[in-house]
Amino acid sequence: MTEVPNSDNSESSYLNRKGSRTETVDPKATEEDLGTENRLRPNSLGTYCGQNQVKDSLTIAIEAAKARSEPLDHILFHGPPGLGKTTLAMILAAEMGVSIRITSGPALERAGDLAALLTSLQPGDILFIDEIHRLSLAVEEVLYPAMEDFSVDIILGKGPKARDVRLKIAPFTLVGATTRYAMISQPLRDRFGSTFRLDFYDIEALSQILERSAKVLKCSFERDGLVEIANRSRGTARVANRLLRRVRDYADVRSDGQITKETASKALEQLEIDDLGLDRMDRELLTALANRFDGGPAGLETIAAAISEESDTIMDVYEPFLLKEGLIVRTPRGRILTRYGYAHIGLEAPQHAETSQSQQTGLWSNPSD
Repeated sequence: MTEVPNSDNSESSYLNRKGSRTETVDPKATEEDLGTENRLRPNSLGTYCGQNQVKDSLTIAIEAAKARSEPLDHILFHGPPGLGKTTLAMILAAEMGVSIRITSGPALERAGDLAALLTSLQPGDILFIDEIHRLSLAVEEVLYPAMEDFSVDIILGKGPKARDVRLKIAPFTLVGATTRYAMISQPLRDRFGSTFRLDFYDIEALSQILERSAKVLKCSFERDGLVEIANRSRGTARVANRLLRRVRDYADVRSDGQITKETASKALEQLEIDDLGLDRMDRELLTALANRFDGGPAGLETIAAAISEESDTIMDVYEPFLLKEGLIVRTPRGRILTRYGYAHIGLEAPQHAETSQSQQTGLWSNPSD
């Protein structure tokens, strides 16, 4: 077992070297995640925990497609990051017995990039495009005939002699993933045969995910320890697996290597992740709403400037979980701190807060300023 100096500062330094506090609960993939996620990914719907309604629908779609010897219909997954959209795409390929090509919206800069990718697909293959909402209009338009007619329009030649040619491509399945469903154009959304929203995981599902991951990583654990991690994982599978690795490090260095409830609690407290799964930046956001904006309403850009954070990061990383837990609400006039949000940061809600908190009709309204 590795020995480190027995001091709080050394312990904090050790944990912070493994991952910053912000990165630890960020549901977006880090470089470390990319190195371990493939080991931890389930490879079938039977071993995929949670999202039961989505799994049931996908099971029916797979069995029907196999019975007809056809590729799956095009599928769109949307929801907060870290919930398993990429994993489900890979499972679909495994269940169908076909290959999968993985790319992302930002990577497809030109229409020719996508056309080349489409013409290289074999019959039944799956093309997975992450962050599909970030496709440019020119690239997106290449998808329309590909999705509908399995064909690609290309231009041969230049100038007056240029001509359009339509090439047939192999029947394939497009699987798209996005955290910004509203940013996908209506014509593209309409071309997907099935659309599924992935929801945050409950504690039981996260505990099952952690148990499977702990066995893959050959961790020694007690179930109470895994439940403690699940409770602070923000309902997100990626965060749960990341916290498991951090707690495993702590257990190896500061304990006997076994993940117990006490060990998990100490490790997560050292990372400043509280009982609800909030980290320092989450609490700074709530505190800014309370102290600088009298509980709100405050616009997204205004909050971003107040806590020196990018507005996209607030919207993608922090807000989904804060909204889900009822710590803030989103109204047409901006974000409002709820009474529960005040209580979580140890502040007493002002008298006017109750009236503000009742204005929750705009919870899913336009998130911009």
